[in-house]
Amino acid sequence: MEYDSNKAHYVAATVIVVKDGKYLITKRAQIKDDFGGRWTVPGGKLEKKDYINSEKESKYQWYNVLEKLAKREVKEETNLEIEKIDYVTSLVFIRKDGVPALVISLYADYKSGEVKLGEEETDYAWVTLEEAKNHDLIEGIYEEIEMLDKILKGEKVGEWEKK
Repeated sequence: MEYDSNKAHYVAATVIVVKDGKYLITKRAQIKDDFGGRWTVPGGKLEKKDYINSEKESKYQWYNVLEKLAKREVKEETNLEIEKIDYVTSLVFIRKDGVPALVISLYADYKSGEVKLGEEETDYAWVTLEEAKNHDLIEGIYEEIEMLDKILKGEKVGEWEKK
């Protein structure tokens, strides 16, 4: 089968970490190409190393790849361990290099650890939904946190909507 650039995407996951009713947000370093200096949630791109050296769960497939990616990225960016990973929403954007990126927004419970930021983050905060408004969040992140806030309150949530 020939490579088809129209079907090629980066795949990434972001994770809203929940602890004691608050959500973890991090500030991206100014040196970052995309959204430098803005607040977001931990996350990053899927890499072959996230599965290729692992044993397959079936004859042909690896399972829980996004969950493993989420755990790796949260650990790399914040030093925290997470558990009980679940889905919030998804989005696609076109990167500066022209390649589309599919981002799966997840949430997880804090499991253990103290926040120690990685090289690509300069600050962090545990915030309520209301407190999140006081940070220069990347577009769409507030709405994702708002969706999660409703999920955690047992409310029915549809698709992401711009406010």
